[in-house]
Amino acid sequence: MAADAPPILLPWQELVAKIHDTAVNVRSDGVPDVVIGILRGGMIPATVFAHALAVRTVRAVEVVHTVSDDMNAAKTPAPQVSNVASLGDLSGLDVLIVDDIAGTGDTMAYTAQLVAAAGATRARTAVCIVNAANWRRPQPPEHALTYIGATVEGWVIFPWENR
Repeated sequence: MAADAPPILLPWQELVAKIHDTAVNVRSDGVPDVVIGILRGGMIPATVFAHALAVRTVRAVEVVHTVSDDMNAAKTPAPQVSNVASLGDLSGLDVLIVDDIAGTGDTMAYTAQLVAAAGATRARTAVCIVNAANWRRPQPPEHALTYIGATVEGWVIFPWENR
């Protein structure tokens, strides 16, 4: 998708369907003890995942890798965490980390490292969308992420974002 191509609008119904379909795969691998949403965009999908999986413990961590919320915003040199203590003690827990979208894959990889450092015995990752146009990790998304709702090429506007 060219840089000047229109963004992809993701309606609520389609988003929730992707999450519920993905939750079936998560459940088949074992229901996690805790769901962690990456703020801000990952918190809404994390809550939907938690309900779909009947997981009551939901936490949040703010990890950012863009300098603004603008379409095609510049990236910081590396993801930044604001309050790692918000993860709490994850010792011995099976954790599902959720974000709305993976572009470069760096935010999710960094968050998985934070979760491991907090003591999780298992850390799985789920994203609603992968923007393959921005992916830059050495392994393909399907090898770097545990669960992917869909893959697109281009900027996605989620239902809660300004259009």
